[in-house]
Amino acid sequence: MVPDLDRDAHLSAFADFIPDSPSSYHAAAAVAARLEAAGFDRLDERDEWPSGPGRRVVVRDGAVIAWVQPDAATPTTPFRILGAHTDSPSFKVKPNPDSTGAGLLRAGVEVYGGPLLNSWLDRELEVAGRVVTRDGGEHLVRTGPMLRIPQLAIHLDRGVNDALKLDKQLHTQPIWGAASDAAGAELLAETVRDAGIEPADIAGHDLLLADTQAPARFGQGGAFFAAGRMDNLSSVFAGLVALLGAPDDAPHVSVLAAFDHEELGSASRSGASGPFLEDVLARVAAGLGADPTERRRAFADSWLLSSDAGHAVHPNYPERHDPGNRPVLGGGPLLKLNANQRYASDAVGSALWARLCEQAGVATQPFVSNNAIPCGSTIGPLSSTRLGIRTVDVGAPLLSMHSARELAHVDDLVSLAAAVTAFFAPDAD
Repeated sequence: MVPDLDRDAHLSAFADFIPDSPSSYHAAAAVAARLEAAGFDRLDERDEWPSGPGRRVVVRDGAVIAWVQPDAATPTTPFRILGAHTDSPSFKVKPNPDSTGAGLLRAGVEVYGGPLLNSWLDRELEVAGRVVTRDGGEHLVRTGPMLRIPQLAIHLDRGVNDALKLDKQLHTQPIWGAASDAAGAELLAETVRDAGIEPADIAGHDLLLADTQAPARFGQGGAFFAAGRMDNLSSVFAGLVALLGAPDDAPHVSVLAAFDHEELGSASRSGASGPFLEDVLARVAAGLGADPTERRRAFADSWLLSSDAGHAVHPNYPERHDPGNRPVLGGGPLLKLNANQRYASDAVGSALWARLCEQAGVATQPFVSNNAIPCGSTIGPLSSTRLGIRTVDVGAPLLSMHSARELAHVDDLVSLAAAVTAFFAPDAD
């Protein structure tokens, strides 16, 4: 049986998790910290890993994988994997980012992924990510509200409400100070100031911008939840909650795999096209005494639930959606389908997802794209291709996907976590 989730407690915890995760590096650290606080053992990839039952977590850059190995696991015990991603569309700080214009300090940034550019205008932003010092130390840093990309006033562009076109180089550089007040000020120095790092010691950095507005519930009856980065922290958090509740007597190894760089195509050592998940699964299987054939047998009986946010029908643009499949906010998490394998769901996976939602007592709804509008993709097809593990693509429906601030229905967020919890349950079908 799947335990009931406290709706308000779940949303409150999610509202705390999002501000703790302004970058993929912070998100991976936030997941690991919560798991360690619950008794998971943090492992280092360079060390020999324990082979017996236990709860474990490992972080690679901005990705994190954690698992619950049951007491009775054998060389052919299958895996139940919840796959998600930690990164979101944003802007990445360039090398030599400092410049001035019109008496203001500006930050040189590069577009990361596919953000809705206009949604980032006139918002208080922070710099967040990691810096690496000359001694090889890695440090998570964040500034709090410090930057803003100001929009041009309508008086200077009378046609802006007819057509807004932003040049990615000229029009998206944030300001962060007045040159007259801070002669010689440098963005990197300001970024590491509170971390106690000398700017001269910085040897490299992976720094991005993040919106600093707090998550909020609103609407009639508090039905809606607005926040940045729900694509795809909604799935990461659902997997975290489910793994924290995963039992020690399941007939499978329960796994949370949250990858980085999905918004860029996943081709990195910490992305879904990289070796991270395969490395971890191989080491877990080896600890169980599995030979190559037994590991393939375990994989053949395994499942990957690829969870990534999807699109609800936009009430102001209904023609952009498929006329026969109309997923709505509050209608339950999505089953994502695509004839061209942009999603990995098939009939077998669809049946599994239907059973999980039934066991969890939640509704689900199919998503398929309008034929005239290209479909996005997920980590599902990539991981399935690499591992050969059966995969089904699901996720919470959103409006304003890739905006600096996305919109969900609170019931869909809770229902997704409940369905993933069913996925990890001992009697999962």
